[in-house]
Amino acid sequence: MKKELDVSTWNRREHFEFFSKFEEPFFGTTIQLDCTKAYAKSKELGVSFFAYYLHKTLVAVNTIENFRYRIHDGKVFIYDTINVSSTILREDKTFGFSEIEYHENLNTFIENYNTEATRVKNTPGLFTRDYNENIVHFSALPWINFTSISHSRSFTFPDSCPKFSFGKMITENDKKFMSMSVHVHHGLVDGYHLGLFFEEFQRLMNL
Repeated sequence: MKKELDVSTWNRREHFEFFSKFEEPFFGTTIQLDCTKAYAKSKELGVSFFAYYLHKTLVAVNTIENFRYRIHDGKVFIYDTINVSSTILREDKTFGFSEIEYHENLNTFIENYNTEATRVKNTPGLFTRDYNENIVHFSALPWINFTSISHSRSFTFPDSCPKFSFGKMITENDKKFMSMSVHVHHGLVDGYHLGLFFEEFQRLMNL
């Protein structure tokens, strides 16, 4: 479900109108994420660490309202729930785009993830289904401990979905870290909201 946001009374109306005119309205940043407790928790639960932090990402996304905004035909809509389109790697080292339905319950979400991952791994091509608008884009680069990242983008294709990337996990002084990059549409999200997301996501990873 979605509802239209009344831009005329929005305190960010001028910001939205200004940045929406840019050829590249996205901005992003990369942080070093402390995943020590989250990694241990996933092992304690006997679940995939990737699925675990993918779920925590979506919990945080659905908590921060600005991450649930999307632009359609110049209008801003607020979605009740945001799902995720994650890249799924196949045995032949190609990947396909998925769409995994969000659920607050970790076990239910992991079931959704496993079902969709199996489907994509057995489906050829990049685009393996029709995709909804209430998604975020998600990818993992477990081979690279990156300090910055950019994304391939077509400026002629309308896009307002946040983009998340995670790097290789490293261990330093008995703590585990991963690079985490988030790119967002500046017409919808400011640095303040990005800060709220990082704070909430780290809190969830420390539970």
